Amino acid sequence: MIALGTLVYPQIDPVIFHIGSLAVRWYGLAYVAGFIAAGLLLRWLDRRWQVGLSDDDQIDIVLAAIIGVIVGARLGYVLVYGLSSYVNAPLSVFAIWDGGMSFHGGLVGILVAGAFVARRKKISFLRLADMGAVGAPIGFGLGRLANFINDELWGRTTTLPWGMVFPTGGPLPRYPSQLYEALLEGVVLFCVMLLLARRKHADGLMFGVLLTLYGVFRIMVEFVREPDAQLGLIAGPFSMGQLLSVPMVIVGCWLIWRAVKAGRGVDTGRPIG
Repeated sequence: MIALGTLVYPQIDPVIFHIGSLAVRWYGLAYVAGFIAAGLLLRWLDRRWQVGLSDDDQIDIVLAAIIGVIVGARLGYVLVYGLSSYVNAPLSVFAIWDGGMSFHGGLVGILVAGAFVARRKKISFLRLADMGAVGAPIGFGLGRLANFINDELWGRTTTLPWGMVFPTGGPLPRYPSQLYEALLEGVVLFCVMLLLARRKHADGLMFGVLLTLYGVFRIMVEFVREPDAQLGLIAGPFSMGQLLSVPMVIVGCWLIWRAVKAGRGVDTGRPIG
């Protein structure tokens, strides 16, 4: 272990174990666990909200989400954060095991996949988005913990007593920004969504809350997170992650306003189920 200020960075091997030449990593496990949890919550919400999805419908939705997230996250990273590095080695775009996934790209990907499957299954896209919003923070939190284990996406240097010296982050203590995001985007956001899920709301309200709170949390944490080396700060003190989060907050607030305007934004009656 490496001593860092008053905290200690736990050096955890990013590879859990090997199966022959295949390395099973914590990062990959985070994705798998996140999708499993989302699938279980989808089943629970279908019964609680009486949506009427069949087992096949639920499987199709989860599979579409997996494809949408992985394809969108990878393309988002390549196009926004590292296009120049892939020009001379285009096949490396498919090497997702080497890292390089964009949250905002994954969001676009899962929304496209969700719109496709919602139309095919003839269910409300916003109702489906609300259902997905409940389980999404589990994936967010697990993903940030995997970033911490991978010794990546650490924060800016700090003199605060909980600073950490990351092995690849130089000799100075840094904010453990991955843990900040795991707490806010994972634990806090999941608790909020689970609480909202107990009552019936107008379609889109829960998805709007997810977008708004995630965007706000991300913008906050980015002030102490080290900007991407290949981009730096984009506009004054603001990073690319902050700029991409602003539309999330705007759309999220609009969805909340739309639901409240419908007169069914927050049901003060008894919990359903």
